[in-house]
Amino acid sequence: MAQLLDGLTAFVMDVSYFSGKLEAYLRYKGIPYARVEVGWRRLTTEILRATGAAEVPALRFGDGSWMTDSTPMIEWLERHAPPPAIVPDDPFQAFFVRLLEDYADEWLWRPALHYRWSFAADRRLLGERIAREVLYDVPGPVWLKAIGVRRRQRRRYVVGDGVTPATRAHVERVYLDTLARLDAILAVHPFLLGGRPCLADFGFFASMFRHFALDPTPSRLMRERAPRVWAWVARLWAARADTTAGPFVPPGALPAAWNALLDDAGEAYLPYLAENAAAWAAGRGRFDFPVQGVVYRGLRPHRYRVWCRERLQHAFDALPPDAQGTVERRLAAHGGWEPLWRHGRIASNLAIATAHVAR
Repeated sequence: MAQLLDGLTAFVMDVSYFSGKLEAYLRYKGIPYARVEVGWRRLTTEILRATGAAEVPALRFGDGSWMTDSTPMIEWLERHAPPPAIVPDDPFQAFFVRLLEDYADEWLWRPALHYRWSFAADRRLLGERIAREVLYDVPGPVWLKAIGVRRRQRRRYVVGDGVTPATRAHVERVYLDTLARLDAILAVHPFLLGGRPCLADFGFFASMFRHFALDPTPSRLMRERAPRVWAWVARLWAARADTTAGPFVPPGALPAAWNALLDDAGEAYLPYLAENAAAWAAGRGRFDFPVQGVVYRGLRPHRYRVWCRERLQHAFDALPPDAQGTVERRLAAHGGWEPLWRHGRIASNLAIATAHVAR
């Protein structure tokens, strides 16, 4: 196993949502890695050939094998990395840490991309950054490539993800409410589950670091409204397992300020996963999703999010019987039990390596 981790290479982009999440984990655990900033040609040749997807982050191990997708990569690394673990031993806490990591990864994606590409100053800055840092090996002047980036990203991740005048205020409320909820947790604890980072910290870090804390508009909002979140972003990036040794909150408990996040997971995110899975299973190219007083129209089903739902169902199945009862009652109290199982079990049939390194 040491041979695999020796010579580890992380292929990342400095503007990437999930690259920041993976790098923060590797830094925290003290896992040595070579960092390779990926340009467009490498992404669409070497990484695409090796993994089947032109996406970052990607890991290449010492034996030449590869993995992609930040959640399964971190899960695999956790089984082989030194302590302390980022998933609690307590089964009750472990389930909810996984739920919030998934919620943070996927539910904050829309506001992160909205703030980046809907606001003029943000899209000008990021369009030029991507043109210079990612498309440097694509012929053409920077200004022209930046225009192409801005148009593509706005069309795909704003207009194409249901952000309209009717939903825009809700999209922005997701971010502002998340800032307030995290700030309330961090008023009591240095990290989300206590004295050291847990998996949920790294899930929220994905959007909070490379998007919300760095892009001009959401960064200003974070500094003004949630300074503890601003400080936590830097604290997590600087954290090291050998010096950040505080305990999690006692087994069987969650911080009281988690309640608002779990309410939102039950009211919004788990119902979204259910309807996304149903649309994907039915072969529908688009679906509408009503939530919290608005309707997102024409959303594309995401197969990966079908897998996310499967993963949460399997995480519940793997709990000891006594923990299953406790988790079910807590989920039900937040409105999350019914949507977790709505439409039954829907298989994504997505081959994501979690037990071994994908070749």
